[in-house]
Amino acid sequence: MANFNIDHDRPSRVGFPEIIYGRSKDVASINNILREYQGKEQNAMVTKLQSPKAEQLAADFPGSFYDPVSEIFMLQPITEHKTDQSIAILSAGTSDMFVVNEVYHTLHFLGHLAQRMEDIGVSGIHRLLSRLDELRKYKVLIVIAGFEGALPTVVGGLLPQPIIAVPTSVGYGVAEGGTVALQTMLASCANGITVVNIDNGYGAAVAALRILNSFSA
Repeated sequence: MANFNIDHDRPSRVGFPEIIYGRSKDVASINNILREYQGKEQNAMVTKLQSPKAEQLAADFPGSFYDPVSEIFMLQPITEHKTDQSIAILSAGTSDMFVVNEVYHTLHFLGHLAQRMEDIGVSGIHRLLSRLDELRKYKVLIVIAGFEGALPTVVGGLLPQPIIAVPTSVGYGVAEGGTVALQTMLASCANGITVVNIDNGYGAAVAALRILNSFSA
């Protein structure tokens, strides 16, 4: 079991807590980290946690939350369900749900219940165009797409808000693995789009939080 040193001062420095990356940690290490948070009566969140590990942890932490789609685990479920129209999450297709949910649950853990707008990719552009008036109400847009990754560029050419683009590994042939989507977003002709790494829903959520926190600073 590895040693750990939790950064409890992170919220006071940067405005959000440390999140646990679960994929490469063993269950015993994650268990010990969660018990430290539990001992301080604090919630905690684990990302990229495989289902077999989550099943073991759920037995040790009754009442915990786990979403097998996004692989997000929380010590305690978030029960507040009030939307504030700060952040909208747009996704090109339902195959991107694992990243959409990672963004959504991360933001919920950090205090923002975002609106999810799914399956509005460029292959049916009318689905996006019909929602432009609604989308203008949000402060930040997180746009998720696989395959050729064109959706953030289209959104960036139509709407003025900060846009965080998330390439996903969804696709086949040359699009498999998300590299094409990443390169498309990095090369976007819609100026000012922020791009995070492939399948990095957590990073997109925290980038959106930093933007929102700057509004109230």
